[in-house]
Amino acid sequence: MQKDYLIRKFMLEGIRKEVIEAFKKIKREYFVLKEYKKYAYDDVPLPIGHDQTISQPSTIIFMTNALDVKKTDKVLEIGTGSGYQAAILSKLAKQVYTTEIIDELYQYSKEKLKKFKNVKVIKKDGSEGLEEYSPYDKIILTAASKEFPRHLLKQLKENGILLAPVGNLYVQDMIKMTKDKIESLGKFVFVPLKGKYGFTQ
Repeated sequence: MQKDYLIRKFMLEGIRKEVIEAFKKIKREYFVLKEYKKYAYDDVPLPIGHDQTISQPSTIIFMTNALDVKKTDKVLEIGTGSGYQAAILSKLAKQVYTTEIIDELYQYSKEKLKKFKNVKVIKKDGSEGLEEYSPYDKIILTAASKEFPRHLLKQLKENGILLAPVGNLYVQDMIKMTKDKIESLGKFVFVPLKGKYGFTQ
């Protein structure tokens, strides 16, 4: 089974046990469109409409692992999309706030996530963050930002982590910022961030 293959792959890559357990529990097929369910555990991004995608499983697990989420954490996700990333985070964090700017995807993900009691889905321009529930222990962007979103640092706790794909429309560096350092975790390709601090469309 393809999901079992991915689990073995994540174990070999040194992904934290609790992240793998979250992957086991959350059904990706529940979050993809019905015409793509048979591809749910192929390690590829899949369309979710509106020029958006659900990221490939290995990317979501890599980012989740890098975010180092603790059971006491309050997490902000910018770009809910299908809701899959937020569902994974819900198994690791105390509370997840997630924003979506596209109304149809907000409605879709809100429905998908309604049984996840520690996830709150909010329709807004997430590129500006979500000040009303700040500060956060962790902030994760699931869309490409043209510049590192330094304006979000004021919504992050002093010892927090901010994770964002930063670059142009074709390739981005996965940037992880902590109190002590900024580091690149490799090259990725994401759909562009929309909104005030996103790409001009």
